[in-house]
Amino acid sequence: MKRFNRLRSTLVVLGAASLLASTAITTAGASSMTGKYNAADAKLVPAAYKSSTLLVATDATYPPDESMKGSTMVGFDVDFINAVASTLGVKVKENNVTFDNIIGGIEGGRYQIGNSSFTDTKAREKQVNFVDYFQAGEGVYVLNSSKFVFTGLKSFCGQKVAVETGTTEQTDAQAVKCSGGKKVTVLSFPNQTEANSAVQSGQAVAGFVDSQVAGYIVSLARGLFKLTGKPVNVFPYGIATAKTANGLQLAKAIQAATKTLVANGTYAAILKKWGVTSGAVSGPNVVLNGAKS
Repeated sequence: MKRFNRLRSTLVVLGAASLLASTAITTAGASSMTGKYNAADAKLVPAAYKSSTLLVATDATYPPDESMKGSTMVGFDVDFINAVASTLGVKVKENNVTFDNIIGGIEGGRYQIGNSSFTDTKAREKQVNFVDYFQAGEGVYVLNSSKFVFTGLKSFCGQKVAVETGTTEQTDAQAVKCSGGKKVTVLSFPNQTEANSAVQSGQAVAGFVDSQVAGYIVSLARGLFKLTGKPVNVFPYGIATAKTANGLQLAKAIQAATKTLVANGTYAAILKKWGVTSGAVSGPNVVLNGAKS
């Protein structure tokens, strides 16, 4: 997973406007998705951030989680972080950043929040704090005419697999141990659009991406792609903050706001809008990991 981060090529190759128009996503009940100010949660926001605009880093090439519609960033993650901001009474500004550069940007102080379908891993927890808010597995999609059947990671042996650089999918595919002299050829691309193009052109036999994103890619491809096999390696997504005193306090505020949004139904409404309710978590699973003591 991110990711994956993150239908990039399908939108480009098949036409973003027509594909987005064909989806079942609606804005019905949008008023229930914006979040409502919560004074108790807002008190947790560090004083240094209360009067400033928090910069959010997102790789907007990963629908339905995050993508661009014209000049506007849209998606589940975008709606959710805006609802968190409303709950906390702070302003946020989305920045479209290549996925592999987000954590470094947080560590360097350029961004206060990373919101880009980050799989919460122990390795990443050494670099940033994570507030878990969703869960996703890793899914596989292929050309509709493909004979390849995904039965687990070892089925990648002897195959070329397209992934986005810096994602958990890249790491997992590279770690597959094969026998009989076979190996997994991992084709890594700077964004998901290029990874999708590699599958479409036949350069790669399969695309390996977060499960809900794989499903979205297939749903918009109008018969070009199909899913194969079942999702593997289900893990939580986390919203990232810096490992500083302010970063930790901000993470605690985001955690509180997330629990509030889960409890008042805003979280569920956002997931339903984008067709990703299968990844919903309950309040007790909104945990903070990787924090400094």
